[in-house]
Amino acid sequence: MKQQRFLEKELSWLSFNHRVLQEAQDTQVPLLERLRFLGIYSSNMDEFYRVRVAKLRRKVLLSSNREDKHQALILFDDIQKKVIALQTEFDDTYSELLLKLGENDIQLINETQLSDTDSQWLNHYYREKLRRHIFPLVLNDEIKLADHVDDDSTYLMVSMRNLEEVQYALVEVPSSNVPRFVQLPDTKQDKTKKVILLDNIIRHCLTQIFSGFFDFEYIHAYSMKLTRDAELELTNEISQSLYEQMSSGLRKRLNAEPVRLVYDKKMPKEMLAILQQHLGIHSDKGLIAGGRYHSFKDFIEFPNLGDKSLEFEKLPSFEQPFFSQSNNAFDAIAQRDILLYYPYHKFSHFTELLRQAAYDPKVCKIQICLYRVAKKSRVISALIEAVKNGKEVEVNIELHARFDEQANMMWAEKLTNAGANVTYGIPNLKVHAKICLVTRNENNRLRSYAHIGSGNFHEKNAKIYTDFSLFSCDKNITNEVAQVFEFLKRPYLKFQFNHLIVSPINSRSGINQLIHAEIEAAHAGKISGITLKVNNLVDRHLIENLYKASCAGVKVKLIVRGICSLITGVAGMSENISAISIVDRFLEHPRVAIFANQGDEKVYISSADWMTRNIDNRVEVGCPVACPAVRKTIIDIINIQLNDNTKARVLNRNQSNIYQQPAGENINVRSQTEIYNYLQNQQPPISQQVTSQHATQDSPTMEDNEHTIMDTISLKQYQQAQWHDNELEALL
Repeated sequence: MKQQRFLEKELSWLSFNHRVLQEAQDTQVPLLERLRFLGIYSSNMDEFYRVRVAKLRRKVLLSSNREDKHQALILFDDIQKKVIALQTEFDDTYSELLLKLGENDIQLINETQLSDTDSQWLNHYYREKLRRHIFPLVLNDEIKLADHVDDDSTYLMVSMRNLEEVQYALVEVPSSNVPRFVQLPDTKQDKTKKVILLDNIIRHCLTQIFSGFFDFEYIHAYSMKLTRDAELELTNEISQSLYEQMSSGLRKRLNAEPVRLVYDKKMPKEMLAILQQHLGIHSDKGLIAGGRYHSFKDFIEFPNLGDKSLEFEKLPSFEQPFFSQSNNAFDAIAQRDILLYYPYHKFSHFTELLRQAAYDPKVCKIQICLYRVAKKSRVISALIEAVKNGKEVEVNIELHARFDEQANMMWAEKLTNAGANVTYGIPNLKVHAKICLVTRNENNRLRSYAHIGSGNFHEKNAKIYTDFSLFSCDKNITNEVAQVFEFLKRPYLKFQFNHLIVSPINSRSGINQLIHAEIEAAHAGKISGITLKVNNLVDRHLIENLYKASCAGVKVKLIVRGICSLITGVAGMSENISAISIVDRFLEHPRVAIFANQGDEKVYISSADWMTRNIDNRVEVGCPVACPAVRKTIIDIINIQLNDNTKARVLNRNQSNIYQQPAGENINVRSQTEIYNYLQNQQPPISQQVTSQHATQDSPTMEDNEHTIMDTISLKQYQQAQWHDNELEALL
């Protein structure tokens, strides 16, 4: 039998989402955070179906290759089995958390548990707050239901029955207009805080909604949620601009084909059949029987009505001393390379650099690549102010950033109207690089200051993602960053990079050379080793090279948050490869590669995962870390993570997500906590801390509250940040 060399990436992703579910099951996690992890899990699963399962479905329907279609059907069935098993686990976890809420005097009740006083209060609430948002859709043969169902919403399928007939209607739960969770008034007799879901308020008021228009003896409602294909279709019309094509494609997405129907498992078979008929779902492969509630992503914003211990302890984010103790950001970077590690360090150091650049008389040019930005972006504001001050501002905005297309089109228009030079990258290549270059005229000579990072220029993301940002004025780096911006404008020219690793120009060859050097070192009996931290490891060619390294005796250590197609620990193939995944309160997002280099480690940070699309089909930038102190900090952080035995799961062939056990001394290591302590120890003593003028810009009263890492943010912010960073794009 042929040896299996790769895990299916879709099943590996489901294993990642299982790790998210494990956080909801972990009794060491504060109760409300556990409930919110259920919301994250649910949101992730929605996007999985919108992106990957939708593509797999298209392959089944459209492929002319019988073998490809057969394999896709097998994978479809494997996904279905895994999702159903996880749904059962999810429902059990939710039931457990409801009991735990009750133990903490928080009761999530339904419409059957209302007192007379509660009932009267909710009737008033319906009339005053909710009724204006209720627009039932009555089912009949003339309505194509699939054209009117939003895959971001949950619905109640209502049946009104009398002796002669049954009438069906669909009611959207308007959680975008009314809070999904409503707290009922407290009573003096009971200290329990009672909360009811918006869904159940509608159930309670069904008779008010429909009586007077329909005659019925019985009325019942069951929840359902539809998920659509999220593929964005673009035309090839030469006469249409990219902007126009994007607008057209976004409209088409609203009416894309259904790929999943999640429904209340108690829904009568007759009702389910009617629903399938009206939605045009003719196969059971996309049907998932679930509990009473869907759109669990709303649980991300479940309110804290109890003790502070029900949430993560707030952690103050750090100033980077080299920035805060300098007169300005450019003086700081001129002294040495500077590293920020979000969310432990403040993202405001970067926005402060842009703010200063916007009016600094020495600054003549700002160049930046934007992939995702916050809804209220100080990055955008600084760029516009720079234009007002006569600076040359070049902004590359990626319009194809999945689910952020519309927002990016708006930003592009706003920046263009302000006078910035806005470009949209290279056809067929997403620009995913996290680079910025500020050029100053210093003593009649141009000097550039570069930022190269692993994460987006997104204030909200920087509070819940871990990411590296490197600032440097090293000419070896800044000159090549400038070349990347030239490549975006003139991709037809030939560019050579001797320091940066740039996709699609030299990433594959550069990574292969680094791996091969470790193989040669191992063969020569010299120090060798590869440590890699990525979100996803999928590219089969690179995996094969890691297998070759393992066979040569190179120890390979992997930290892979999401998809890992590589199989560890197989004799004769990967016995020298180990892999873990860390899921905790912050989303692990950096891409780091460390090569032993015969004892003189080479360290790279990058925007690119080890996936074919990142290596060959995107513009990505990886940067060598030259500064010894910065290099040591990154290596120390990665080593702390490798020793995690609290939140690290072992990635094995079975994808069982077992927790990594302590090695040697029985000491618990939770890497995110240990890293916080490590970086805190790098802070100067309070007596030596000097706050620069620009540092005082931050205040705990500001909306972004940079002095506190926001562990609980609103649903809208989570939707902006996308906890999973829409890494489901990786599955494409």
